[in-house]
Amino acid sequence: MLKIPQDVADLPFAHALDPGPSPLGRDRDYDLCHFESAIERDTDVGSSRFTECAFENAQFEGMRLRRTKFTDVWLRGSRLLSTDFAESEWLDVTVLSTAFAGVQAFTTQMRRVVFQRCKLDAVNLHGALLHEVVFEDCILRDVDFSGAKLMDVKFHGSALRGTRFAKSKLTRTDFRDATMVEVVDGYQHLRGGIIDTEQSLELAAELARSLGISVADR
Repeated sequence: MLKIPQDVADLPFAHALDPGPSPLGRDRDYDLCHFESAIERDTDVGSSRFTECAFENAQFEGMRLRRTKFTDVWLRGSRLLSTDFAESEWLDVTVLSTAFAGVQAFTTQMRRVVFQRCKLDAVNLHGALLHEVVFEDCILRDVDFSGAKLMDVKFHGSALRGTRFAKSKLTRTDFRDATMVEVVDGYQHLRGGIIDTEQSLELAAELARSLGISVADR
């Protein structure tokens, strides 16, 4: 189990946080801001930069955050609905107990990002770059990793349902602790992934079919 900050007070910059402004705006710098119970709908925050910020119980719906940069950001207990993170950059970000639904995050770059106890439903990560990203005790439903690059990604205690990996590239991507690995597209692109013996037996028939091998008993 990863040891990560569970409360704002646990953050190394907690003492320097000030209440964040509202509403948010486009192409702005937000440093050392604490956004508590923030509600934003249909707001364009594109090309903004969030550094050492904390979000608690935020509700974002229809937000546009394209090309936004998140550095040393902590997010907990939030809901992100129909929000656009495409082409954004995430570095040293922690996301706890947060729900993502209908989120666009294609060509996003994530490095040293932790998702813990999160739900990702219909999240589009097409062409994204994920490096040292951990999904811990999460539910990933209809998540699209097509064309994405996953390097040193782990799925501790997480369930992958209806996942797509078409034309993705995996390097040391560890599925061994996942509670479920259900792939609907891209079995042939799981090279570079790591699975355990039990998972290999569960996936054997689909892997064979993806290689054009018929599985039939006499």
